[in-house]
Amino acid sequence: MKSNTFRFKQFDITQDKCAMKINTDGVLLAAWAQVNSAKTILDIGTGTGVLALMMAQKNPAAIIDAIDIDEDAFLQAKENFINSKWSERLRAHHIALQNFTPEQKYDTIISNPPYFIDDLKTDNPQKNIAKHSVALNYAELINGISFLLNKNGCAFIAIPAFNYPLLMNEAEKHSLFVNNKTDVISLAGKAAYLSLIKLSRKEGLLIEETLTISNPDNSFTSEYTALTKDFYLKF
Repeated sequence: MKSNTFRFKQFDITQDKCAMKINTDGVLLAAWAQVNSAKTILDIGTGTGVLALMMAQKNPAAIIDAIDIDEDAFLQAKENFINSKWSERLRAHHIALQNFTPEQKYDTIISNPPYFIDDLKTDNPQKNIAKHSVALNYAELINGISFLLNKNGCAFIAIPAFNYPLLMNEAEKHSLFVNNKTDVISLAGKAAYLSLIKLSRKEGLLIEETLTISNPDNSFTSEYTALTKDFYLKF
């Protein structure tokens, strides 16, 4: 999926430092997640920390922990947090989800996890960790969410659309239920490539929707623009 130059509207540091690259999937997940009432948020697999920063922008009061197993990513996230106006509310941790045992549970968990299952790996270990289920598969992800989520909390995850049955199967093992599912279409007329998932411990009617990013002429749709406008200076 394409990437856009991304700048936080609420940054108060230099423009050079606030410019970041983030893929469209990350923007969609952050914009779609409902986090306004959360007091504590966990970002699993934070990478350079962009999702955690977006959570800080959306929620002016939440304390946000961000974890990543990759040391370089952790160090970059830590630097980005320090350089942001929300540095007092953002905490980076260099640790695997499987080893993360904080004292508190979280109101909201967000994750854009490794997205290839049993696909061909590259010769680059860092890319394998970032893009494949090498260090964190769906079973481990859901197990971690179940352990770390408050009783009344919610988790928001972006996954490839074709992996939805795998995630749903793992969620059911932990009595976690899909409450909302938005299938994302990259270009009008194509099949969905991404699913945005809301999980909680409350079983109820599943709300299913679709969202299209681009029109046939490759311009952004009004629905995509409306959803993500708070995170782009301009399209």
